[in-house]
Amino acid sequence: MMNYQFSSDSPKSFNAYPKGDFDIESNSIRKIRKPKHSSFHPVILMKSVGNRVMYYYKLHPVMLLLILLSFGVISFVVVSVYTSGIGYGTDSSRVVKAGLDNGYPFSKLRNLVMVAGHSVYTSSSCEKVDKEDSWFLESYQKNAGQAATFVAHIKEGVESAVRDEEALLLFSGGETRKDAGPRSEAQSYWMVAESKGWFGNREKVRWKALTEEHARDSFENLLFSVCRFRELTGSYPQNITVVGYDFKKERFVNLHRSAIRFPETRFVYLGTPAATTSKEAALKGEALVRTQFQHDPYACLGSLRRKKIGRDPFHRSIPYPNGCPEIKGLFRYCGANIYTGSLPWP
Repeated sequence: MMNYQFSSDSPKSFNAYPKGDFDIESNSIRKIRKPKHSSFHPVILMKSVGNRVMYYYKLHPVMLLLILLSFGVISFVVVSVYTSGIGYGTDSSRVVKAGLDNGYPFSKLRNLVMVAGHSVYTSSSCEKVDKEDSWFLESYQKNAGQAATFVAHIKEGVESAVRDEEALLLFSGGETRKDAGPRSEAQSYWMVAESKGWFGNREKVRWKALTEEHARDSFENLLFSVCRFRELTGSYPQNITVVGYDFKKERFVNLHRSAIRFPETRFVYLGTPAATTSKEAALKGEALVRTQFQHDPYACLGSLRRKKIGRDPFHRSIPYPNGCPEIKGLFRYCGANIYTGSLPWP
């Protein structure tokens, strides 16, 4: 077979049928329409929707108004439920929402109820809160009925906060026992209250019961709780109620209260009895501690300071007075005489 080569002047190819659709009836060629570019025009869309709404309004004005009204009501309900549900639990719904606007969730509360912690709860079960082997006890605390006195303090604090609708309840006490592990006295008391159903007052008090978890002695129970109150409410307490053993009343009322110069007329101490088997020893020990605080009201010197250091086995950094800058001078003061600097309460 021979291959023929075509020269460059060979006839060029041509289209037998021109581009487009040939219409046999009209004997003409119809041009192909170019596809339009689909682009989104919000203004045109809004006009179209508006025209359609107006069209339906003219046909069925009452029905359209009912539909729009229903949509508005549903939207309002959904938004309300969503906003009220953020950050709120069942009990915290009682927190005054106005307090959230200024950054303090408990700004409507005016008074402080403080329960001073005395031990750490170590049991894995909350069914034996009144049993001594459920708590970490020092040698002087190992007495029959000792655990029941802790529960009595917790109950008294809860009931006091229930009686005062403007009271914030704080359980105070840090991680004071090395062998008990990194658990605070405050959290222990809160957990016991929870296990007891807040003694029948769950809805009234749980939402406003919190903890102060750094105190290492009774003076810090009071001072740190005042600062914690400021952190939570944005202000200082108008009235203070302290719950503890009845034999410690003089220490709190005459020594600790005086050390922070809080008005006596606005300070209440609610004391419960010690265990019968330990009452005599408790009174002797209290007399010694009271004498120590008389010479060292801020527990920053000598034996009280050493005892406080020993009750910080996990070297926790104390955040105060960051949350209560108005009384930072009181936190920094150390001396045998009463602090004379400015304080936010009259």
